[in-house]
Amino acid sequence: MAPNVPAVKLSNGYEMPIIGLGTWKSKPGEVEEAVKNAIEVGYRHIDCAMVYENEKEVGAAIKAKIDDGTVKREDLFVVSKLWNTFHQVDLVIPTCKKTIEDLGVGYLDLYLIHWPMAYKENAGMFPADENGKTLYSSVDYVDAWKGMEELVKMGLVKSIGISNFNSEQVQRVLDVATIKPVNNQVECHPYLNQKKLIAFCKERGICVTAYSPLGSPDRPWAKPDDPKLMEDPKLVELAKKHGKSPAQVLLRYQVQRGVIAIPKSVHKERLAQNINIFDFNLSDEEMKLVDSFDCNGRVCHLNWVNDHPHFPFHIEF
Repeated sequence: MAPNVPAVKLSNGYEMPIIGLGTWKSKPGEVEEAVKNAIEVGYRHIDCAMVYENEKEVGAAIKAKIDDGTVKREDLFVVSKLWNTFHQVDLVIPTCKKTIEDLGVGYLDLYLIHWPMAYKENAGMFPADENGKTLYSSVDYVDAWKGMEELVKMGLVKSIGISNFNSEQVQRVLDVATIKPVNNQVECHPYLNQKKLIAFCKERGICVTAYSPLGSPDRPWAKPDDPKLMEDPKLVELAKKHGKSPAQVLLRYQVQRGVIAIPKSVHKERLAQNINIFDFNLSDEEMKLVDSFDCNGRVCHLNWVNDHPHFPFHIEF
């Protein structure tokens, strides 16, 4: 029996399941099976992005599960993201339409600006000079936001939000928004617990989604001697105490803070484990213990573009 996953109520009244399936780094060829399995074991929130270059396969899986009667479209909460090369206001609508077409879902439940940094238009997803240095665009994300608002007015998207935005960038969007962002999706796990940014967003009616909630052990730039969150002895001990896996404890930690989490897995048994976290509680002491792991341990740092004028990680939060 699939667990009933609680939802977070967004500021505009829509509801977003508190656990979703992440699809970053899920290869075409394995992602379709992963999404089908996820829907079968009870996931109703699927997190996608154009830059993951697997939205067609995700869409095929969604279609299969709708066609076989497992779910209806309205049972699903589908998220995607506007990539950095499409911030120009006239590119926002056609880019979103392409994602909706690839996913085959008719509309998106939530569309996010993937990063506050715009990259050069019309030169591929990762425009670069002959030395491999990323090429930037001068488009400001507050202008991209105008395009995002149009998507809501057109009925292509129910809710809009941001991703990887720091507190100052969140505020700049709020200052110009006629339709407010409902969500900020950021890297978040005990080594980077984001306490201050979460509080800042909550005060402004913005919920937070944690990406890489398990510490992203499979990130492409990981080094062998990087600390591995899931092997942290204090975490392993805590998991044993509850008869749960370290991953389940990490996800339970986010859920108890009211933070949405989108773990990625392509293994059916782990997919089922990651959603089976509603039958135990961490005590206040245990939550404090996990909080104490914080060491500003950002793994998705994007240091190679840290000279971008809108690079988000130069300030504390």
